[in-house]
Amino acid sequence: MYIDLPKDKLYYNIGELAKAFDVNASLIRFWEKEFDILKPKKNAKGNRKFTPEDVKNLQLIFHLVKERGFTLEGAKTHLKENQKKTLDKFDIIRKLENVKTQLLNIKNQL
Repeated sequence: MYIDLPKDKLYYNIGELAKAFDVNASLIRFWEKEFDILKPKKNAKGNRKFTPEDVKNLQLIFHLVKERGFTLEGAKTHLKENQKKTLDKFDIIRKLENVKTQLLNIKNQL
């Protein structure tokens, strides 16, 4: 899944992420409680501020749970046991999807 977020931002709010992933903000808050790899910072008002690293981890969780159909426990176990290998594979897949999107955009412009 390609996520359309501005690349130059240091922090993203939960509303931006919910819109980009096409999910409710409550699901992102739930995943934050369930998965240790999601650690957004909170400002003085308590608003969550997600870093690009958090977005990457959120993409991985989304991929495992929504796209591959893992249960929450299954996704947690998979992340703990194979975290390095899973992250490497996911990075490669994400880069290939970005290349595909760019190529499709070029094709449509021709």
